[in-house]
Amino acid sequence: MQRYNSIRPGQVWLDTEGKRIQAHGGSLMFLDGTYYWYGENKERTDPADNIWHWGVRCYRSQDLYNWEDLGLIIPPRPEDPSSSIHPSSMMDRPHIIYNRRTRKFVCWLKIMEKDGSQSETVLTADALTGPYEIVREHLYPLNMSAGDFDLVVAPDGKAYYYFERVHSETICADLTADYTDVTGYYSTHFPHKCPPFVREATAHFLRKSKHYLVTSGTTGYLPNPSELAVADTWHGPYRVLGDPHPGDPSRTSYHSQISSVFKVPGKKDLYIACADRWMPGAMDVPYEYYARAFEGAFSEDATAEERAAAIEILNSTPPARTREADYVWLPFRFDGEMGYLDWRDEWTLDEFE
Repeated sequence: MQRYNSIRPGQVWLDTEGKRIQAHGGSLMFLDGTYYWYGENKERTDPADNIWHWGVRCYRSQDLYNWEDLGLIIPPRPEDPSSSIHPSSMMDRPHIIYNRRTRKFVCWLKIMEKDGSQSETVLTADALTGPYEIVREHLYPLNMSAGDFDLVVAPDGKAYYYFERVHSETICADLTADYTDVTGYYSTHFPHKCPPFVREATAHFLRKSKHYLVTSGTTGYLPNPSELAVADTWHGPYRVLGDPHPGDPSRTSYHSQISSVFKVPGKKDLYIACADRWMPGAMDVPYEYYARAFEGAFSEDATAEERAAAIEILNSTPPARTREADYVWLPFRFDGEMGYLDWRDEWTLDEFE
């Protein structure tokens, strides 16, 4: 049985039973002295079988190195093709928060609908590990097509929802008291004309009374430069500080995409950027090559010929074998307001106060 004593970014990570960990686009929670890691279960994902996901899987650990598989906390519904969590449904980015008032765990899932829009499915449970009940499907928050997102609970219990208004801008929206919908109050940030510039995969964290957002560009499963922004309040305004990956000449965030940032309890200033290396087999594809293709495919200014050429380039990129995706977990190093993610082949929690 594999036993780990460190975190090894980009290497295959096995659970305590020797199986690949399947918690992609995931997040961490710390409850009653135990760490929990949940995310997309891609173990059966195969485009040939029309399987995008196989539910949401959860693991637990005492040390952040060794993870015990707790199984599916949100199983797929293969018997119901109309369900938003049918295996063929393009479900991504589970995020779970706890509501102290209702005593419910609330999970939001991003769903890419068949018409190309993106909606949310919202579920609740009495325990982190479920069972979860769907309370909303095909939810378009603020009547918007809503992409990658993060959910955050403030110390006073108020909750916020940061999401990509698809191919447009970033939105911060207040959640209702039960965390299952938006109130209607929101702010807008980082407007861009089209991919690859539009920001997605938003991850929020709070440090020294400052609000940080880490975002990715928009290039599908292909990696791109990250951006770190900071503000004094939940709704900003946010100031872009720059790419937190200073030592990465490939401009691909070390060939990964950050899904969440976790503040390790008991450590003075340890924030872990949890990222997925979605395409470990495509690390030699130059970023500039496909970034220009995305701009050509989505820009309103592109001619029909330019758009067709861009789409041909994108169709020629290697397929994403997401069930073989690896994880890139790195600690932030702060210099003033700016946070940096230095590459490390291996690191331990003992290195931090």
